[in-house]
Parts: sequence; C-alpha cells; structure tokens
Amino acid sequence: MNSSPVDSDRVHDAPSNNWVYSAVPRALWPYAQLARWDRPVGWQLLMWPCLWSAALAGGTAVSLGSFSPGRFLFHVFLFAAGAIAMRGAGCTYNDLVDHDIDMEVARTRSRPLPSGRVTRAQAKAFMILQALAGLLVLLQFNGFTIFLGLVSLTLVAIYPFAKRFTDWPQFFLGLAFSWGAIMGWAAEFATLSLAAVILYAAAIVWTIGYDTIYAYQDREDDALIGVRSTARRFGDSPRPWLIGLYALTVVLMLIAFLAAGAGFIAYLGLAVAAVMLAYQILALDIHDPLQCLALFKFNSVIGLVVFAGLALELLVRLA
Repeated sequence: MNSSPVDSDRVHDAPSNNWVYSAVPRALWPYAQLARWDRPVGWQLLMWPCLWSAALAGGTAVSLGSFSPGRFLFHVFLFAAGAIAMRGAGCTYNDLVDHDIDMEVARTRSRPLPSGRVTRAQAKAFMILQALAGLLVLLQFNGFTIFLGLVSLTLVAIYPFAKRFTDWPQFFLGLAFSWGAIMGWAAEFATLSLAAVILYAAAIVWTIGYDTIYAYQDREDDALIGVRSTARRFGDSPRPWLIGLYALTVVLMLIAFLAAGAGFIAYLGLAVAAVMLAYQILALDIHDPLQCLALFKFNSVIGLVVFAGLALELLVRLA
C-alpha cells in the first residue's frame, strides 16, 4: 500500500475514491473504515436476502388481500438501514476478535485496529453505538421479528471464531448473513413459512460460494498463520465446489418461489441471476486477487437482479 501522507489513513483493499474520503472528516475515517462504509458491498449483501423475503411475502400478501404498499416500502427502508448499522457493528466486532490475525495478513494490516489508528476501547464504544442504532431499527417491527433479530446475534457472535475450528467458516457467515431471508417474511406475517426457510437455505449456500471467492485473496496468508477457510479447503480446484454451491442456490430459490406462488417475472429474474452465477465460475482466476474481489462484489448485482424480479412481479400483481 502507498504509505504517503495522503494515503496513510486509507485501507489497503478499499477504493480510495469512495465518498467517505471526501465527505467524512479525516479524524473520523478510522470509524468509517471499522464500519466498512467505504466498502458498501457488505451491507448490500446483507440486505438482499431481507428484501427478497419481503418481496416474496408481499406477493403472497397481495393474493391474500392483506398487502400494504406503505408498509412494504417502510420495511424496505428499515432493512436497508438495519443492514448498514448491523453490518458496521458486526465488522467492528469481527475486527476486535481478529485484531492479532489482521496484523499478520497483508490485506488487513492497514485496518484501523492493527494499524493503531483506533484503540480497542474506542472500537468497542463505536460497536455499541452501531448496535444501538440497529436495535432502534429492529424495534420498528412486530414482536416476532424483533425476537428473530435478537436470536441472530448468537450467530453473529460465533462467526469470527469459526475460522479457528472449521474449514467452513463461510457456512457460519452464511447462517448470520442470510438471516434476513426469514426476517422479511416475518415482518409481513409475524410468522414463518416453508418458502422463507428454503429461501434462507438458498442464501446460506450463495454466501458460502461468494465468500469462498473472496477468501482466495488471503489463502496464502491464511495458510501461514493457520486460519481456515473454504478457499484453503477447496485448494486449486474450486470450480466443482462452486458449481455445486451455486446450482444448489438456484434450485433452492426455485423451490422457495414455487412454495410462495411467485409469478413469471420472479422466475425470469432468477434465470438471469443463474447465468450471472455461471459467469463467475467460468471467469474465476483464483491467482488474481483483484479479480476475486471484483467477482465477489459482482454478487451484489446478482442480489439486485433477484430482488428486481420479485419486486416487478409484485407491481404486476398490484396493477
């Protein structure tokens, strides 16, 4: 990383032209970096399962005659705000847990904690503030959704330690990051359904796939310090694994859509997403860290495509 005074407060793997570095006072940059505001793909990937579920539930609610456009839009806003707040709190917590590991990995050594630009006490205080913001968002939902949101904190707490005891930490990330796939349905109906649970399973498998691609950036450093990951588990032959993971993602989404009675446009969006997932597998070069990062970020576009199909189907049903 360039160590000039201009760039000394930047993070190695975050774009230097991000809005954070022009809109946020320099003294607050370390906190924006702890929350990953300079890397929005994370909160987007956290948000998409929430919105998939909300839109899928909305289609069912239209059929039942109980759909409220205002409530749906309010839920979309809440899920976006909650994703930003809780992704920031989760990343700050992850950095606190991984403080020593991040000092040993080239890509993460420039983060605020290992670089010494914030203290652990400051990071903990900032984490609490973000968690309180997330709690404020959560309290806007019905009681069952609030309960589910609180339950998810157990999964969030476990994830940073998973890389120490399993080759599949991406599975634990999926458990936490995909929780919104049941939250969106619960927000509409105050209950769960088979469709929402299957959608959750699909999102978990999707997360394992895209985070495996992300983990190939750190595979060599992880091997040196003993950190485990699916990238290390899959080695130099990830394609068969990714084909299986992404194919299962599409199949599970298809089943969830069928269970919820989704319409043609939703399936069309899923078909486009399937092609985009296949592209990732074909294009992947595990020896090119920049390409791995780009393909990882591409999954946010895939999440948007799936949501667009569900949302357009919802609009058609309302017409």
